[in-house]
Amino acid sequence: MSDIAPLAMDAVSLTLPSAAGPVEILRGLDVRVEAGERVAVVGPSGSGKSSLIAVAAGLERPTSGAVALFGRDLARMDEDGRARLRRGKVSLVFQSFHLLPNMTAAENVAAPLEIAGRRDAAEVAQAWLERVGLSGRARHYPHQLSGGEQQRVALARALAPRPQLLFADEPTGNLDAANAALVAGLMFDLVAETGAALVLVTHDDTLAARAHRTVRLRDGRVAA
Repeated sequence: MSDIAPLAMDAVSLTLPSAAGPVEILRGLDVRVEAGERVAVVGPSGSGKSSLIAVAAGLERPTSGAVALFGRDLARMDEDGRARLRRGKVSLVFQSFHLLPNMTAAENVAAPLEIAGRRDAAEVAQAWLERVGLSGRARHYPHQLSGGEQQRVALARALAPRPQLLFADEPTGNLDAANAALVAGLMFDLVAETGAALVLVTHDDTLAARAHRTVRLRDGRVAA
């Protein structure tokens, strides 16, 4: 395995303010994800799963501890620096699809490629829509797509730049069983094909079983 892991979290804690006083969300987490590794993060509601992804991706600063993406210490970067590091290397897929409503499916997939200056963004976007079975829906807007179709567009958008690390936060949580199975199958197949590492937050034990290993959280700590 590479000495430089896509993700390394060392003694990471996160405490957030609330009306009732400070709340400990994460407590001394040590998590390392190697290149190409698929890791499922599971645990009861409120155990800190989504907060782990927010901190790991540099969207939330930890209260203490260190987070490194590809060997780069996030604490040493400002917001713009973290965004530059993520660009092209890190993608995220969420439970609520976060598609831009005024853009077609093809335009949504092409958007991060265009931001990266890719001249072939439109062609690559169309190819990725074909890979997720939506080539015929390229000109449809999000409101014209089913939930399963929207999540497949979101998956194509996340993987089109060929990131080295994909964070997926309950990507099947808003889908019925059939669409959940379809999206999950596509996600694991495409991650394996691109060689990206995957950090998957899920409440679905069947989905978690497809990962290389499982990190189980309880009360903000790694339980197993």
